[in-house]
Amino acid sequence: MAQQQRPIADRFEDAHAPAARARPVASVARALALLEELRESEEGLGVNELARRIGVSPSTASRLLATLEGSGMVQRDGQGPFRLGLALVTLADRVLSRLDVRALARPVLESLMERTGETATLSVPSEREAITVDSVPSRSSVVSMARLGRPSVAHATAVGKVMLAFGGGPLPRERDLRALTEHTITDRARLAAEVLAVRRRGYGTVFGEREVDVNAIAAPVFDRAGALAAILGLQGPANRLQDPARLLGELLAGARVLTGALGGPHP
Repeated sequence: MAQQQRPIADRFEDAHAPAARARPVASVARALALLEELRESEEGLGVNELARRIGVSPSTASRLLATLEGSGMVQRDGQGPFRLGLALVTLADRVLSRLDVRALARPVLESLMERTGETATLSVPSEREAITVDSVPSRSSVVSMARLGRPSVAHATAVGKVMLAFGGGPLPRERDLRALTEHTITDRARLAAEVLAVRRRGYGTVFGEREVDVNAIAAPVFDRAGALAAILGLQGPANRLQDPARLLGELLAGARVLTGALGGPHP
């Protein structure tokens, strides 16, 4: 019997788990606990309440908060409640600026392929099109291969439709809607309606619109500012992948994991 595949989120977290966990330093652990409590509070918290929540004396909490306040990690107005400080924004920016979306996406792509049996792709938005930057090909005897560096065709690919729906760019001009197969959308009003539908439902599909024998589905991935950061896709031969929507659950789960890894908003 085949081994049951674990959820994408679990496999993603395993890939990024530390090899070993050292014994925590008590004072550091308490300071982190204070930050965690403040993260969950919209109005801020006072010394006594914070002390109660993390299980220390008010004097200990006060010393910890004074240290955090001195470094800008927490702040308060006068003698008011403590809140998270602006120094955390700087730290977050430096961390997020170093994130490599390809490295983060790789375990997601591998799990998508394993769980669906189809080729999984990662594309990133450029000025006018999305570009395929990574893929994990299906192990099936008949495979739909994704070519790295290949730009999407906005009106004829699932990735391209997601780019139009969430990337903020304009629709292609009528004269640019070239027919690649008999199924390609070449009417601008029809394309506009399709893009609106993609935006409403949160994913795009194609049925032989770029290549007559390839069907696909794609979903957006967002960064912490809520902007389109990447696009996950699944594609396969049309005779096998007659209903791309059957892969929707796995695809959207992968998109949620990658969005979370980039600090993006939950849907």
